[in-house]
Amino acid sequence: MSSTKTAPFDVTQFLSQINGGKTSLMFRKKQIIFSQGDEANAVFYVQAGKVKLVVISEKGKEAVIALLEAGSFLGEGSLTGQQMCMSTARAEVDSTLIRIDKQVMIRVLHDEPAFSEVFLEYLLARNVRIQEDLVDQLFNSSEKRLARILLLLAHFGKEGKPEPVIAKVSQELLAEMIGTTRSRVSFFMNKFRKLGFIEYNGGPHVHSSLLNIVLHD
Repeated sequence: MSSTKTAPFDVTQFLSQINGGKTSLMFRKKQIIFSQGDEANAVFYVQAGKVKLVVISEKGKEAVIALLEAGSFLGEGSLTGQQMCMSTARAEVDSTLIRIDKQVMIRVLHDEPAFSEVFLEYLLARNVRIQEDLVDQLFNSSEKRLARILLLLAHFGKEGKPEPVIAKVSQELLAEMIGTTRSRVSFFMNKFRKLGFIEYNGGPHVHSSLLNIVLHD
């Protein structure tokens, strides 16, 4: 007896059917989506592109806390009572986002169980990633942190086929993400290449053998 496989929930299609309280927005590369300290009154869904989340100190120093790809949500803190945005969101490349007003988001989460499930799964996965990032920063060397980021960007460990070729991510951005200098990133990337863990062929091509760096004590 054959079983019918349920098609995955199409978030973009669902959001496009919402009447009122949502807007499709296009952002150019480096354009700010919202700034740290702005009123937190909406949730955003990344339909296409990449978004960088940074926090900025009083002295103007930036720290990258996330690089969000298509299929990601941001601004979810507004649903928990946050009055202000705790970070700045900036388009890393030309990107398309759907902005959903806070009250509309609360309503559709209540009214549509399938969408609510997708959103909850995303938040849980994001929470696990944040905890892993914290442990990574506290206990791992910058070399291990870089290897882990490269594997994550290549989607190793996720369901489906990995994408071993990383889209254009500058060494400056990688340095910001792991908390080191560009020269150190360049040094480690050359080391990984010489060891055969990555190769350059239309962009960095990451091999699963890079896991040896992460797992090695």
